[in-house]
Amino acid sequence: MIIDDEPPAQELLRSYVSRIEHFEIAAICNNALEAFALLQKSMVDVIFLDISMPQMSGLELIRSLPQRPPVIFTTAYREYGADGYELDALDYLVKPITFDRFLKAIAKFNQYKLYLSHHESGQLANAFEQAYMYFKVNKELAKIFLREIVYIESIKDYIKIITDSRSLVTYQRISYMEEKLPESKFLRVHKSYIIAVDRVSGFSNDLVSIDKFSIPVGRSYKQKFIEYLRGS
Repeated sequence: MIIDDEPPAQELLRSYVSRIEHFEIAAICNNALEAFALLQKSMVDVIFLDISMPQMSGLELIRSLPQRPPVIFTTAYREYGADGYELDALDYLVKPITFDRFLKAIAKFNQYKLYLSHHESGQLANAFEQAYMYFKVNKELAKIFLREIVYIESIKDYIKIITDSRSLVTYQRISYMEEKLPESKFLRVHKSYIIAVDRVSGFSNDLVSIDKFSIPVGRSYKQKFIEYLRGS
C-alpha cells in the first residue's frame, strides 16, 4: 500500500514497485484517513507511508492501528527519524527517493519476511538472541535487546522496562508491547505487567517470582499463566 498526498510521489513509488518481481500494489491512498478505512477491511504486507499529510499524519495513522503492517516511511523531513524508529519502522526514506535507496528498503522487508518464516518454522532461538527494540528516553533512543528484559510494568501511558542491568521509563502503552513481543518468550500476567517467561523461578498464591522480583498475577490472567506453567 502506498499512502501519500502528492501524486508525483505516488507515481514514483508505483514505477519503482513495478520493477520489483513478485510485488503488487494493493492500494494507493491520498491520505491517512482513506488508508485507515481500508486497513480495517484487509491487511497488506507492507506500507510505504508519507508522514506530513493533511487531517492525519502518517505517525498518527500508525499509532492508531491495533495491528500494524510493516512500515517504510517516505518523507521530505529528516527530523522524524527518531519517531520512525520508535514505531519500529523497517526503513526511513527521505525524498527525493532514488531507486537504489528504494531497493535497500525492499531488502530490509525481505529480511523481515525471512525472520517471520524462521519464527513460524520454530527456528527462533538465534533470532531472539539478536532481536532488539529502540525506546525514546529523555530525547534519546535506547537500544534494548529482548533477551535482556526481565519484566515490563505499565505506569498509565508509560512503561517501565526492567532489564538485567538497568531500568528505563518510556512513553508507550503496555498493550503495544504485548502485541510486539514474541508470545513464546513473554506473557502478560496482569493489566500492568508483562514478564519474561524464561525468568520465572517460582509461583505462590497470586505472585510470580522473576529473578529477585515478585510480580502480581491478575485474576483474569491467572488461568493463562497456570496453563503456561503446566505446558512448561
